[in-house]
Amino acid sequence: MGKVTGFMEYQRLEEGYEPVGTRVKNYKEFVIGLNAEQSKQQAARCMDCGTPFCNNGCPVNNIIPDFNDLVYRGDWANAITILHSTNNFPEFTGRICPAPCEAACTLNVNDDAVGIKSIEHAIIDRAWSEGWVQPQVAKRKTDKTVAVVGSGPAGLAAAQQLARAGHSVTVFEKNDRVGGLLRYGIPDFKMEKSHIDRRVAQMEAEGVVFRTGVLVASMPEGSKVTNWAKDSISPDELKAQFDAVLLSGGAESSRDLPVPGRDLAGIHFAMEFLPQQNKVNAGDKLKGQIRADGKHVVVIGGGDTGSDCVGTSNRHGAKSVTQFELMPQPPEVEDRPLTWPYWPLKLRTSSSHEEGCEREFAISTKEFLGEKGKLTGVKTVRVEWQGGKMVEVPGSEQIIKADLVFLAMGFVAPVATVLDAFGVAKDARGNAKASTDFNGGYKTNVDKVFAAGDMRRGQSLVVWAIREGRQAARAVDEFLMGSSDLPR
Repeated sequence: MGKVTGFMEYQRLEEGYEPVGTRVKNYKEFVIGLNAEQSKQQAARCMDCGTPFCNNGCPVNNIIPDFNDLVYRGDWANAITILHSTNNFPEFTGRICPAPCEAACTLNVNDDAVGIKSIEHAIIDRAWSEGWVQPQVAKRKTDKTVAVVGSGPAGLAAAQQLARAGHSVTVFEKNDRVGGLLRYGIPDFKMEKSHIDRRVAQMEAEGVVFRTGVLVASMPEGSKVTNWAKDSISPDELKAQFDAVLLSGGAESSRDLPVPGRDLAGIHFAMEFLPQQNKVNAGDKLKGQIRADGKHVVVIGGGDTGSDCVGTSNRHGAKSVTQFELMPQPPEVEDRPLTWPYWPLKLRTSSSHEEGCEREFAISTKEFLGEKGKLTGVKTVRVEWQGGKMVEVPGSEQIIKADLVFLAMGFVAPVATVLDAFGVAKDARGNAKASTDFNGGYKTNVDKVFAAGDMRRGQSLVVWAIREGRQAARAVDEFLMGSSDLPR
């Protein structure tokens, strides 16, 4: 493995950021990636550890020690070949994946993990700049047709794999551009949309057809889910026109907060706010955009979506930004002997937090306050966890000034009307019920209808979506052809 003593000689090297004062003035990516020499040095830290737990820590099972070794040796062309063998879109994961592989790194037992994500980022950016990412057109076409519903990472991964197997694939997307939550959810400052556009061009060259602005089935009345569709198609039409249908939409139904005052003007789901900014960044005009300029903003929810609201509000020029988290503040350093090689509980501070944000932990929202129908504040109370139950701390109520509140408490399920229209059975959480076993994996109770990604497993990571898309593609290929050479 590269340099056997590298992990003892070199320290972890983090990617850099542009200064806060510069980056909050625009929506461009601001991460400064590792150069070739820095990547080589970081790859040299990869240990000859015998059992590479990083492979299993990564949901797509990236062959991490191999591409690290190739980067150390300067063989970047083979490094991208190894990386692409398990991951269709490393430019997505190299930017927005939280890197569970690094938590599982053997070096992370008592030292800083190898910077696997930064190496992956460097490999794919080098591959694009060198022209190594080219369409892989199927040598032989089948006469089979597949409809993929949803163009997020699961749908894109499945569509690409199925097209390379020779099938005719059409992707349906309800919004006006391809990408799902990658396009209308992830802020541009975390991932610019040119990365999606390059992959779409590659996939079109491979034979994938994209139909945007087409809603499959219908949306619930009064739904706040982003929907810029101008046309629609019924499940019966899809099943009649295609040999197989893969449902790969997102878990887009946001978790609500039904406390007094919820109907006041100024309270929005995060996924009302973030897609609008993405659309404006794409050059579209949007009437009634939710803006945080000069406002006191409260973000309820301590996860990545909440962090994205923080970063976007800062770029709008919010007067103040406060983020609430119901759970207690986690430790700054994880208990490695207890958690390794699993994802640890520890305090995570994002680049958006560093740009300006007050973070409140163990705090619960009791009521939204307002005047003349408009939000003016949030009544909160401190909480403690006793015996697994949340208990309010007496005398800890307070009122926090707020002109704008974003609910970023996660997602509960896919849009139910879509699954109901297909007649797909749902699990206890409202997700499409489809097993992942080797016999008929990802198949629903409806003939020739499959489900993958967030629509099947619920809210999850982009890397899990890519894994499920790839595996579902193999299941669909086996269903159509009787066997499959696609990797599982």
